[in-house]
Amino acid sequence: MDLSQIKMVVTDMDGTLLNSSHQVSDRFFELFQALKNKGILFVAASGRQYHSMVSKLDSIQDDIIFIAENGALIKKQEEEVSVTPINQVLKGELLQIVDGIDGAHAMLCGKYKSYFDTKSIVSLEQLKEYYSAFEIVDHYGNVDDEIIKIAVYHGVSAEEYIYPQMAHLESELKVKVSGKNWLDLNHLDAHKGNALGRVMDAQGIQPNEVLVFGDYFNDLEMLQLVEHSFAMANAHPDVKKVANYETTSNNEFGVETILEKLV
Repeated sequence: MDLSQIKMVVTDMDGTLLNSSHQVSDRFFELFQALKNKGILFVAASGRQYHSMVSKLDSIQDDIIFIAENGALIKKQEEEVSVTPINQVLKGELLQIVDGIDGAHAMLCGKYKSYFDTKSIVSLEQLKEYYSAFEIVDHYGNVDDEIIKIAVYHGVSAEEYIYPQMAHLESELKVKVSGKNWLDLNHLDAHKGNALGRVMDAQGIQPNEVLVFGDYFNDLEMLQLVEHSFAMANAHPDVKKVANYETTSNNEFGVETILEKLV
């Protein structure tokens, strides 16, 4: 594996760059400075909201590119590069479906604030980890913000309990199981692969010059886009089939291990 041509590193966050305690290692920040010194760009790509991503990468936020909400929002140095909102006509239908799934809770994700209804309050502590900027509303019908994603949480398994109820919408939306407990609904064009493609085009970077790390279904498109694609050891088995390489788990510094080789 020849990494000498790499000009950009892209990593998912939860289950990838973050450990199971949702922390970024001190070693990563040391390696980031080495990447910066070599002129290698860094992109954080997550299903998280923008503010939540910044809270994890605050000290380097001015030096990196953020792909948030699965690609629905791209930001660089506080500048909005791209926004891809969800089809607002579908919002009511989607919320009605979620309401019929036992144990499922929907969140409306605007560009910079997420909205929880009173049903979601029971899961508020879990939700705060991923949505640091939020507002609790009595009814989602009262939200007039531009929505870029609907996130659906299930305490047991999103793949088992939510996805089967949403799969029929895949011709109209991106329906992605983004983690054990999460399913995300985005515009068809709002996915990490499309967003990364835009960033690569803007920077004049080719697929063989990018290193990508991921662990779940919402990472598939960006893993398929590049030559140096890495699945984490803790990744979903179907993600491992798509990635060209594998590294150790997020709790065993899988991203840092490869970055060590790069720098």
